[in-house]
Amino acid sequence: MLQIQQLDYYLPDGTPLFEDLHFNLQTQEKTGLIGRNGSGKSTLLRLINNELNPDKGEIRLQTAPVLIPQNFGQFDHQTIAEALGIASKISALQSILEGTDLSEENFLILDDDWTIEERVQEALAYWSLSGSSLNQQLNTLSGGEKTMVLLSKLALYPGSLFLLDEPTNHLDKIQRERLYRMINDTKETLLVVSHDRKLLDMLPQIAEIEQKKINRYGGNYSFYKEQKIIEEAALASEILHTTKELKKAKETERQTIERQQRLEARGKKKQAQAGVAKIMMNTLRNKAEQSGSRLKSTHDEKTNQLSQSLQELRNEVVDKRKMKLSLSNAQYHHGKLLIDAVQVQVDFGKGPVWKEPVDLKIYSGDRIAIQGRNGSGKSSLVHTLAGKLMPASGEIRKAGYSSVYLDQNYSVLDPSMNVYEQVQVFNDALLEEHTLKIRLHHFLFGPGDWDKPVSQLSGGERMKLTLCSLSLSSSPPDIIFLDEPTNNLDIQNIEILTEVLGNYKGTIVIISHDEVFLEQTGINRTYSLSNI
Repeated sequence: MLQIQQLDYYLPDGTPLFEDLHFNLQTQEKTGLIGRNGSGKSTLLRLINNELNPDKGEIRLQTAPVLIPQNFGQFDHQTIAEALGIASKISALQSILEGTDLSEENFLILDDDWTIEERVQEALAYWSLSGSSLNQQLNTLSGGEKTMVLLSKLALYPGSLFLLDEPTNHLDKIQRERLYRMINDTKETLLVVSHDRKLLDMLPQIAEIEQKKINRYGGNYSFYKEQKIIEEAALASEILHTTKELKKAKETERQTIERQQRLEARGKKKQAQAGVAKIMMNTLRNKAEQSGSRLKSTHDEKTNQLSQSLQELRNEVVDKRKMKLSLSNAQYHHGKLLIDAVQVQVDFGKGPVWKEPVDLKIYSGDRIAIQGRNGSGKSSLVHTLAGKLMPASGEIRKAGYSSVYLDQNYSVLDPSMNVYEQVQVFNDALLEEHTLKIRLHHFLFGPGDWDKPVSQLSGGERMKLTLCSLSLSSSPPDIIFLDEPTNNLDIQNIEILTEVLGNYKGTIVIISHDEVFLEQTGINRTYSLSNI
């Protein structure tokens, strides 16, 4: 179905993204594609989809690929039919059935697909979008609805290679369950980029982009994790062994040179005592020096090889960097009432957001997940609880507490600043410059990133900078409000964030559709808006 051989691809600035990459997929294989932010997952899908051209190598396909991207800007001015790639067929079918245009061209366009209207409505119905007009503009739909429209392609293009880029990002819990069921049941060939660990566990094999290449694992995500633990242990063992070998080689070289020097000194002394002619002594000395030089060259070659091997091994470790984030504990003991929302309702001018007003008490130490369908008003509720939005009615009583709001738009950041200027804003502990830069390094911002404008950061980088800024506060927040915090993080950093929030003793109010993340964060309460 897909063969990639000796593929090289360079970014516009000349940085190699892939070097000698090999990968293949057989018909009906389902593979999860993972890798760090910036490793090239989406770029690889675009290369396969012929949107980009490789600098070297070839991509062979048995059938045209179907890409379902994670961003939908290119479809905003298209209708549902156009986004699904069926607009010309629908138009040809209608012209034929109405008798307005029975040209051969229309029959060629239709290609005997007389049931196209029924098939597309059936595909949309699976996502509870039945009855949707195929002429509706995609920019009138929510992110979740756009995703579901494009996922309908799986039913419309049988036998294709489907490239799914973060398909769960905009889906709520019920919609995700539908996607899981579809992926489990389908016989189509899938290459799925995702950080949704539940989805990845459903796929029979995982491929990881690392070190500009792809490594394949013959099992699901849980199997991959087990193998990575084994690999990392083996890597650590190899580094230790190579370090010892290098130390031993250097010591052997030192001892050999010292022994050679002692032998030469004794030889000179004996020659002098024996009255050897000066010309003969020079000849013997030259031979000894040549012998010593060859010996040193041999040892140098060995130590250089070991040094190079050790550096290559250490580079692999450097490439596995993770964010380092720690939060001090909040000041309140567990059980103190921090927020008491009584009969709260919000209104954006089109009537109440919820069918019934919200009553919710939040105590220190609570870990509350706000749940509900897309469009149920989850973000509006968290905005209101965090004081970002005034309720239209009702009352919110608050104790004196500190809080931070991390939304999915990273609105805490100033896009007009650069990275270093941004952390200075949050430096109320008055940390010195070198300490701030060390902290930035902990969040994977090296010297080359300090002057980078916030506006040019990727989604994952913006979230990391937000977390870095949070860590600079002289006193920890009593409440952390989070709105889909994992959407733009790679799996490694999701796991780090999970660990940090798991160790944090303050109060958490969170919106997330990532079930694994919620479970591992230690959520102890849920508040559902599904019936409100």
